[in-house]
Amino acid sequence: MVLNQTSEFLENSEVLPRRRHKNHETQNCREARRIAPIWRVTIRGMETAPRLLQSEALRRCTLDECHAACCLHGVWVETDKAAGILAHAADILPYLPPEARDFRAWFTPEREPDPFVPSGEVIHTRVVEAPAHYGGTACIFLRPDYKCALQVAGEALGLHPWHFKPFYCILHPLDLDEEGRLTLDETRLLLEEPASCLRPSESLHPLREIFAPELAYLGRLTDKSRVTSADDADLR
Repeated sequence: MVLNQTSEFLENSEVLPRRRHKNHETQNCREARRIAPIWRVTIRGMETAPRLLQSEALRRCTLDECHAACCLHGVWVETDKAAGILAHAADILPYLPPEARDFRAWFTPEREPDPFVPSGEVIHTRVVEAPAHYGGTACIFLRPDYKCALQVAGEALGLHPWHFKPFYCILHPLDLDEEGRLTLDETRLLLEEPASCLRPSESLHPLREIFAPELAYLGRLTDKSRVTSADDADLR
């Protein structure tokens, strides 16, 4: 039943104008100052902006701190990834609360063109009311324990935790600048926004090290990642 209805559901989706960012309501990307590109990773044809060469007094937040605040607006999902999620609905359903187990309600009908995903088009996860969550709303895949059902299902199946995760979920809080390069918002904006997934640190940390797991995974996922510094061969 799931497989038969997946194509029909996606084909009947409405095409709307594109909005690039996962949390476009709160993000304000600005291009960083230009630095000689001594390190670079290209993922899905997108190069890193000089911003990621910097070090910042930032650290990752923990789930106990943020309660998955970044999930308040849901996320834009590649249409081929959405089809894959629906095809594995039976594997994902057990890890969702009962009220979120209707797979037909997992995505909204709206579509947008997106040149930065292989399918060229994205569809949005449904956002539901969640009074106890930051902002009062949450992605339908967010569980009461603040874990993502897609990630929990992937782990339970023995897959990489991000196997079912949409591209923009994995990328966050990294973003794309106006030239389509991987970048990061200004530090001040990140620290002012609870959904940024980052917190202040007492010491400086290279951004490329903070986000090494994302860069490494996305590089393997696309098989198009290249590193131009021998010191960063471990990111392949």
